[in-house]
Amino acid sequence: MQSIRNIAIIAHVDHGKTTLVDKIIDQAKILDERKERTDLLLDNNDLERERGITILSKNVSVNYKGVKINVIDTPGHADFGGEVERVLKMADGVLLLVDAFEGPMPQTRFVLGKALELGLTPIVVVNKVDKENCTPDLVHEKVFDLMFALDATEEQLEFKTIYGSAKNGWMSQDWQEPTENIIPLLDAVLETIPEAPYREGTPQMQITSLDYSSFKGRIAIGRVYRGDLEKNKDYMLCKADGTTKKVRIKELHVFEGMGKAETDKVRSGDICAVTGIDDFEIGDTIADLENPEALPRIEVDKPTMSMLFTINNSPFYGKEGKYVTSRHLRDRLYKETEKNLALRVEDTDTEDKFNVFGRGILHLSVLIETMRREGYELQVGRPQVILKEIDGKQCEPYETLVIDVPEELASKAINLVTMRKGDLLVMEPKGDLQHLEFDIPSRGLIGLRNKLLTATQGEAIINHRLRGYDAYKGEFSELVNGAIISSEAGKATAYAIDRLQDRGKFFIDPNQEIYKGQVVGENAKQDDLAVNLIKGKKLTNVRASGSDDGVKIAPKIDMSLEECMEYIKDDEYLEVTPENLRIRKINFR
Repeated sequence: MQSIRNIAIIAHVDHGKTTLVDKIIDQAKILDERKERTDLLLDNNDLERERGITILSKNVSVNYKGVKINVIDTPGHADFGGEVERVLKMADGVLLLVDAFEGPMPQTRFVLGKALELGLTPIVVVNKVDKENCTPDLVHEKVFDLMFALDATEEQLEFKTIYGSAKNGWMSQDWQEPTENIIPLLDAVLETIPEAPYREGTPQMQITSLDYSSFKGRIAIGRVYRGDLEKNKDYMLCKADGTTKKVRIKELHVFEGMGKAETDKVRSGDICAVTGIDDFEIGDTIADLENPEALPRIEVDKPTMSMLFTINNSPFYGKEGKYVTSRHLRDRLYKETEKNLALRVEDTDTEDKFNVFGRGILHLSVLIETMRREGYELQVGRPQVILKEIDGKQCEPYETLVIDVPEELASKAINLVTMRKGDLLVMEPKGDLQHLEFDIPSRGLIGLRNKLLTATQGEAIINHRLRGYDAYKGEFSELVNGAIISSEAGKATAYAIDRLQDRGKFFIDPNQEIYKGQVVGENAKQDDLAVNLIKGKKLTNVRASGSDDGVKIAPKIDMSLEECMEYIKDDEYLEVTPENLRIRKINFR
């Protein structure tokens, strides 16, 4: 029986995790050399490639010295915690990847805490030791302190550390002695990560993720916990409500390289994909037909933020999207909850509005961005945090906010965060940057990133993670600029925009089609201002000298989806179509 190791890779965004997986694949010579090679093989979703982050977890398997190593790539953001918690269930050990300059970051702490709770064995990989000003030894100490703070056991604290540069393709036990390849890392995996145990008994497998094929339908993926699974045999599916259902496995696949290989039997300890089972959910157990036993279900942290999703009813409705009705929207949102564990959808008292609950702005924005790329048109309301009552007190979610910023700009960052009821906990130098840590209500983060980047000339590095619930801190007392709203529909003229430039900043270009009630800019004052941007210049046949200079219009402000979501106010909707993002007043007469 072949020996198996199951490892999950944990790292903060951009610490080189997906690059390291590429190198492991290269070392094991999995890919056909005749085919064209791309970088970041596992980030195969367009959104992941554009943002440079991992959103969905993926599996890849390599054979090294006769041992099968299943590598599971995990997302680095707390917002995708639903993915993380499922994935770690399949692993026996974790590779903790840390940048040799930045050290352990807030998002790493979140995922590592989950891994240590599950009792997984860690290997620490200090990556990017070829960076200038890096301090690998200091980072090693920081990782130890972090694990100690996360209540790691004595065995977990005696972790093995490997140093190297995934980009340059080498790993070593000593960072001052570069090697030629990453074999020291693979050897460390075989030595320290426990072998996946073979448990005798009746079969049990928990479904931890799902795939979809247009030929075979839904595919259940998970780790066989006990016994063996066999093709063309009947099993029981244990569901969330305690009911069981007889099912038959039509096909079994194990992971091999970047793909899957069909097999007749899968032993316990291995990760496999099962086809032929319909009507399953993530967390269900495939168990023995005669005496089925369900495994404990996957617990996922509760959502902290909600948004209203509704159909697009603006004057430009249906011009750009393919799916525009409430039925389309409803089906798509409920379909998403099947595989996105941390997402919840609730119907409201009207047919065309839905409350969607998620882990944060990034979590919800990835869903909205995916939907607009699929051709959906919709409107979303302002993100709201979810308040709870604990021991008779109203409580709200709090986050630990970490900002690294040049020293001379630190006071501006501190000022902005304290205006949002944030408390400064840590302030220390880190290289040529000032490292600041705050405790801040989650509400305070909505719209804060834009202001911080503006105040620090784009130099602030901002990260945050959920700390938990605490007493409600009251309303913020900050001043918010009003909106410039279009009072007419039609094409905006350069002449009208030019005349109003001293009133504020604009979000539109000349000749752009706008409608009544659309927010076309930000007022320099606190109240809203309705303007007519359709008006052209009255033309006469007399030329006045000097007054006919060409208009000089400042470029429009371009905002990304997340920036728009954080920018809108309670009385506004964000209209999302495959081609445009527009902000509009909900009730503009």
